[in-house]
Amino acid sequence: MKKRLPALLLSACLLLTVPVSAAPDSTANFTRSKTYSGQFSDLAADSTFYSNISALYEYGLSVGKPNGSYGVKDSLTVGQSVIFAGRIRSLYRTGDPEAGPAAYPAENGLAATPYLRYLQAEGVLDDALDAQLTAAATRAQMAHILANLLPEEALPSIHTDLVTRCYATGRFIPDVTAATPYYGDILALYRKGISIGSDAAGSFLPDAPITRGAVAAMLTRIIDPSLRVTPQWDPTSVHSAKGATLSSLIQAGTYIPAPTTAAEMDESIRFILSSGSNVLPLKYPSLTMVQARDVMMQALSAVKVYCEQSYNQATCIYAPSGEITITFSASAATETDIAYYRETALHAAIAVHDELWRNGVLHEGMSQWEKALVYYTWVCENCAYDETAGDDSFSHLPYSLFTQGKAVCDGYTGAYNLLLKLEGIACSAYVQDSHIWTVATLDGTEYHIDTTWGDSGNDINYVFFAMTPAQSLLYHQ
Repeated sequence: MKKRLPALLLSACLLLTVPVSAAPDSTANFTRSKTYSGQFSDLAADSTFYSNISALYEYGLSVGKPNGSYGVKDSLTVGQSVIFAGRIRSLYRTGDPEAGPAAYPAENGLAATPYLRYLQAEGVLDDALDAQLTAAATRAQMAHILANLLPEEALPSIHTDLVTRCYATGRFIPDVTAATPYYGDILALYRKGISIGSDAAGSFLPDAPITRGAVAAMLTRIIDPSLRVTPQWDPTSVHSAKGATLSSLIQAGTYIPAPTTAAEMDESIRFILSSGSNVLPLKYPSLTMVQARDVMMQALSAVKVYCEQSYNQATCIYAPSGEITITFSASAATETDIAYYRETALHAAIAVHDELWRNGVLHEGMSQWEKALVYYTWVCENCAYDETAGDDSFSHLPYSLFTQGKAVCDGYTGAYNLLLKLEGIACSAYVQDSHIWTVATLDGTEYHIDTTWGDSGNDINYVFFAMTPAQSLLYHQ
């Protein structure tokens, strides 16, 4: 008899009130037939589970413990959890919480077995819990017991997109992986509004024993849609590019005071750009005016590789002793203007980046190739080639594409590269005398991408997206 006592006490705690007019397979069978007025001595008004435990009482699902308490922090066995679930299933299916389990006999003196066999016959549970009825139930096991308790039409998945997107980031529900027991059932509770986890990240604590307070929350959310919860998660915050700076988008280089090769000049250019400067001071043993001009043009060619920085013009001050200072700017732009154009283009690119993530156009699981294609399409759809642009036109800058919807090749390429770099995709510009386009590394492979030519007709031409270097050479003779 001692072994049966917990089951008998549980039966007293789970007395149900049968609806006066029951209907088969109906949520109308879930009715509040009582009024909670402080029946549980350990349930404070400010308790996290107050509304759930009081609702559990009002729905007739629990009268508490014999000592007048509910046992908010007490644990449950797997068997006790199964009894709760079996009665809710039977109430939904027949209008009577005991009609379904009554068809099955108790086994091994365990009061939970009729409810277990009933749930198994209904296809709600498998046999994974058969040998664990007397063990303390974990939160993962409770998810398994409840995930399929009611059909989809009675307990719909109302947060599928939000939970899927957030979980895919790895930042939400971080303690549940594919290796977690019943991880699919756990995620189902989030999608159905039955759980939001235990902290801001939605941690589920799958291995922790579940408490009677937490069970009350899950059970009442199942039977009462007004008690279901919505995760206050923002998946776009994980991918937001806010806070990015133009200097942070450049891989830092090593300062070389007298670069002689293209690679050395690139190092010095990346050094100043990554530090937020547009001034490159150099020192050679000596310089003629012609040599100073050659150095300046070499520096200008190097800085155009990073056309998302908006620099396409250079001036220099030199001395025959070998000192030379090169300052980068943009056509027809003062120092104040270029700072404004650069920052405006950056903020516009961040807004585009974040909006594409927020709307789900970009999402977890996409390859770099797929993301680059999204941005290629966006640039082509939101820009027109400026046939009237002169050498001093704003159309040479990313600023023009983002704010005016028009550009020429360096404006197209600068804007596209800016978007790719906000995505963490390594890219640069391939500069010819009369044209410029993107070279990007997508998923470990180098591709050439020409957004300008992709936008050259009435429809987007995807031939110029993700060309191999050999294909690019054929097109760009």
